[in-house]
Amino acid sequence: MKNTPLKIALLTHSTNPRGGVIHTLELADALARLGHEPVVFAPGQRETAFFRSTLCQTVIVPSEPPAYALHETILSRVADYTSYFSAVPEHTFDVWHAQDGISANALLALKDRRRIPAFARTVHHIDPFSDVRVTVLEAESIQRADQLFTVSRVWQEEIETRFSRFASLTGNGVDVFRFNRDPHALYDTELREKLVPGDGPIYLAIGGIEQRKNTIGILAAFAQCHAQNPDARLVIAGGASVLDHSFYRHEFEQVLKLSCLPKSSVIITGTVPDRLMPSLYRRASALVFPSLNEGFGLVVLEALACDVPVVASRIRPFTDFLSGDDVHWCDPEDSTSIAEAMLSAIKTPARADLVERRLGVARRHNWTTIALAHLPVYEAMKENCHA
Repeated sequence: MKNTPLKIALLTHSTNPRGGVIHTLELADALARLGHEPVVFAPGQRETAFFRSTLCQTVIVPSEPPAYALHETILSRVADYTSYFSAVPEHTFDVWHAQDGISANALLALKDRRRIPAFARTVHHIDPFSDVRVTVLEAESIQRADQLFTVSRVWQEEIETRFSRFASLTGNGVDVFRFNRDPHALYDTELREKLVPGDGPIYLAIGGIEQRKNTIGILAAFAQCHAQNPDARLVIAGGASVLDHSFYRHEFEQVLKLSCLPKSSVIITGTVPDRLMPSLYRRASALVFPSLNEGFGLVVLEALACDVPVVASRIRPFTDFLSGDDVHWCDPEDSTSIAEAMLSAIKTPARADLVERRLGVARRHNWTTIALAHLPVYEAMKENCHA
């Protein structure tokens, strides 16, 4: 690390607990612990705040609620950010870093207006958008960023293939001081009383009801598991998103009605308070995460850090950082395969070697290492801008 602290603007698209936003806040706090001066910006309405407190400074950029159409939301966010930074010229940073396509398009607009000299963008993953206008905006924010980061090798290769661009690989992390096996009497009790009462095996799915998260596939697999273990329950947590998942959610609700599952066997919590997330993992018998398309899968690390068995898709990026018995593998396109992995996850004895494998994966992924991986690129950006 250089002696002079870097002033770093980190922009994200939301204050909600999505993987990319969590990554942004954790990266910023790790940079702050290393002596740098990060500030995280996000759009929001009056009295909006991030879902958790931070070591770093955070700023809410005044904006309207997300529009129904993603294209309109992007243009609105670009206007919000452009207006904000144009009105506050004293905001000077050594590095400008967007964590998603929405905020990257905002920085691209600021660069075109010569309000900033350059910017970096992290590509967590690239969604297949149905709106060609959004596809064009996403591509421009990747192609025209001065530097690129990504969290997994599969997306590093995909960026090289699609855009002939190199993206620095940073990975993802987990805070093992928060996410661990140690019980927390107050929060564990609050979780049981408010969100997940009762006993019996708990299958936990995180990410809400979304096609990319394969929630209908999870439900179909759970129905098979429930037939063998009527005490089991499926808890679906999270789901705050600027994208419109209403059509898929309606389809999920129809499948749930036809499943003949008892109403009490499927619990949809929505967003869970951040203080209760470690307790939620510890309450789970297994995390079920058979995603169809993922940037990294940060929740897998959080579950493993809490010594919770994980069901994961045998696809990249999972196969890039997990191996062997780290998780219970499944074919995400086959509900029976998911069900078999779910049953195996709660029936496999808690052997010491499996516990060590899970905790070992978590220990290998820490936020300080992630922050350090950014610094050479940050330093080069600062030097180039001041040359």
